[in-house]
Amino acid sequence: MKTQVKALVVGGGAVGTSVAYHLARAGWSDVMLLERDELTSGSTWHAAGLLPLFNMSYATTHIHQYSVEFYKTLEAETGLNAGFSVVGNLRMAQTDARMDEYRVYATTAESCGVPFEWMTPAQIRARWPLVRTEDLKGAIYHPTDGYINPADVTMAMAKGARQRGVVIERKWQADGFAWKGDHWEVTCTKMVERGGNLVPSDEQVVIRAEHVVTASGNHAQRTARMLGIKIPAIPVEHQFIVTEPDPALVAYRKAGGEEHPVLRDADAKWYVREERGGWILGPYERGAPACFEYGVPDSFRADLFPLDLERIEEEYMSMIHRLPSSEEVGLKDDYNGPICYTPDGNPLVGPAPGLRNMWLAEGFSFGITAAGGTGYYLAQLMVEGEAEIDMASLDPKRYGQDWMTTEYAARKNEECYEHVYILHHPDEEREACRPLRTGPAYDRQKARGAQFGCVNGFERPNYYGPLDAPDSFDHDARSFRRGDWWQYAVDEARAIREGVGLIDATAFAKHRVFGPGAAAFLDWFTTNKLPKVGRINLTYALTAAGTTRTEYTIVRLAEDEFYLVSAGAWEAYDDDYLRKAEEDWWAVNAGPENWMGIENVTTKWGVFAIAGPKSRDVLNLVIKDADPANALSNKRFPWLSCREIELGMCPVRAIRVAYTGELGWELHHPIEMQNYLFDLLEKAGADHGMKLVGARAQNWLRQEKSYRAFGNELGRDATPLEADLPRFVDLEKAFHGKAAMLEKGIRSKCITVLIDGPADADPWGREALYLDGQKVGRLTSGGYSVAFGKSIGMGYVRPDLAVEGQRLQVRMLGDLWDAVVTCDSPYDPKNEAIRKDG
Repeated sequence: MKTQVKALVVGGGAVGTSVAYHLARAGWSDVMLLERDELTSGSTWHAAGLLPLFNMSYATTHIHQYSVEFYKTLEAETGLNAGFSVVGNLRMAQTDARMDEYRVYATTAESCGVPFEWMTPAQIRARWPLVRTEDLKGAIYHPTDGYINPADVTMAMAKGARQRGVVIERKWQADGFAWKGDHWEVTCTKMVERGGNLVPSDEQVVIRAEHVVTASGNHAQRTARMLGIKIPAIPVEHQFIVTEPDPALVAYRKAGGEEHPVLRDADAKWYVREERGGWILGPYERGAPACFEYGVPDSFRADLFPLDLERIEEEYMSMIHRLPSSEEVGLKDDYNGPICYTPDGNPLVGPAPGLRNMWLAEGFSFGITAAGGTGYYLAQLMVEGEAEIDMASLDPKRYGQDWMTTEYAARKNEECYEHVYILHHPDEEREACRPLRTGPAYDRQKARGAQFGCVNGFERPNYYGPLDAPDSFDHDARSFRRGDWWQYAVDEARAIREGVGLIDATAFAKHRVFGPGAAAFLDWFTTNKLPKVGRINLTYALTAAGTTRTEYTIVRLAEDEFYLVSAGAWEAYDDDYLRKAEEDWWAVNAGPENWMGIENVTTKWGVFAIAGPKSRDVLNLVIKDADPANALSNKRFPWLSCREIELGMCPVRAIRVAYTGELGWELHHPIEMQNYLFDLLEKAGADHGMKLVGARAQNWLRQEKSYRAFGNELGRDATPLEADLPRFVDLEKAFHGKAAMLEKGIRSKCITVLIDGPADADPWGREALYLDGQKVGRLTSGGYSVAFGKSIGMGYVRPDLAVEGQRLQVRMLGDLWDAVVTCDSPYDPKNEAIRKDG
């Protein structure tokens, strides 16, 4: 057995074998895969083998699309038939809302190049007469989709990996990981059969590996404990049943009828496909329990749980309704096995938090669909330093780390399972485990009608609903069009444009970087010039590939002390990258003259953002200063500066900046004083009609200013120059990723468009952009502009089209609508409002 390799992959299911295969195909010749039992003995063996392309995530859609195309090539390469039945995938809709969901999804499919067709109930009935259609509204059909044999495709990838030099060792378990500064030492134990169980033997080896990938599936919690990290991948029981042959189906096929596509009745919460003359039913019912929260028992191998037919009775009866011929058919087989989930249903793919050269490929609820693409894009991350698509939405650190618990992950994963077929509104907010992380002002905000979203576990107001008639307003009502919340967000946005509004931005990620080496490090780490003491700058940290890794507002508190503010949803993501970058820099610049420290102060500071033409008037009522009338004037407190001020009895780090593009300040305050400050500002604001404002209105307002958002316009698939932000990139200095950024050039460019869209809908930021019937780009953000009275969006197009006045079209809810490229910052392009003196 080899004891030294370039990369060690732990886990021999479909995902692990794909990772090993693609690492070898990408050029790493020294790769080993370990499997504690037999290949496919985890969830792979009892998977139904479906390949659903439908996904609202841009990255996940690319992964699934790659898998579908890749699996079709395996037989030619390996000689093994992967058992891919390309029968298509028919996703049916019983309601208009479900058809709207499909139309919103279709924009992601268009952007990613996933083929689809629309079908009417009559077309479905004519093509597949066994399907009842009179209560359907329509369907979306993926002709390139279908199902595959999970064991066969895994074995084909394993053979392909071996042909490329990968060593696959079965019956070896990873029992310990130790980082030695430039490599991992992985302690492995030989597993042996004993009394039907798989148990450790006395035989051990230590494998030296430069890189390790964990694809441990149901064993992710054991992996997490060994690595000393948190991995919110916990299995949930999934049942499916196989019927005896259906005489009507058998007769239909004998008469020349084509095989049914994989049928999905999303409103009934199930999938169905043909299986040897019968049917496989896979429900996604309520009440499916999480399992193995603290690890898989040693006695559990390729085992199953007892079937719970009562739990899936509703879904079984709805199958009979949709396929009436199945009513008299008996049950042949049943399966109830563990399938890993994560709180949002997307896998965890990328570098492990706090660890070097440790890569996670965990939490796959649709592992067969995702295996091929995961191997491909993870290999790009490992070999080339970055993938061709932005993988941030799948990053293992996207949930945070310190506050995450096993109980939270288990309950959220159960919720995610039952939401597989629940309408996926772009504005959906799921209820499980909430509220959990709350700022002190949460109860006050809730009492004033706040409807909260969840960001990194934090409760953050999305908008404020009515208090005068709460019974007449359904806060839980969601829509793919302008929901009940829309008018409240309009009023909030207008309040900031015309008066004054107060936004809770406490969820911002905040770091303190200090010490004699802090300035030199940050100068290397970020693209912009560092600000002078008391000033601020917007800047970017790049990946090694030159794309945008993080956006920071940097406040210089002293010559050797800096306060960094970044997106609240990405706290752990930013913290991990910041600390690893500091380690890289220190390895080259070690010495007492360059000592520095990093402190995550996110939960120490609350943040209120006050903005609008009257914001200075409100603050003037409460500021304590020797010259209060001029304390907030441009002369004493200019735009893009920071001052320590006192508001009543609260010390405040005030930053003159506003994400809304109006006159305003961010008020960073000790978290324990938040309620005092909230009450103080609310009382002062009453004289000026101050309105509490949520995140949705703020999102619209920042688009009117063309302010890019990380995770939307800013990400690891575009450089700051492609985001059209040259003013924040100082090409006169050396910084991390500079050469790679310049080498990439301008492949596409960020634009803002104003849209003459439908009267009842706005874009969500997933829509394809067209010119003369040809797709030329996509939106990354969308919403409504109160300044222009129409829909607005931001996105990317070919550089030659990023010209003010260029006419395009955007696909919304199935139709093309006129759009025009506007200037950067269409609202107040000269920044006169934000610089307003007083």
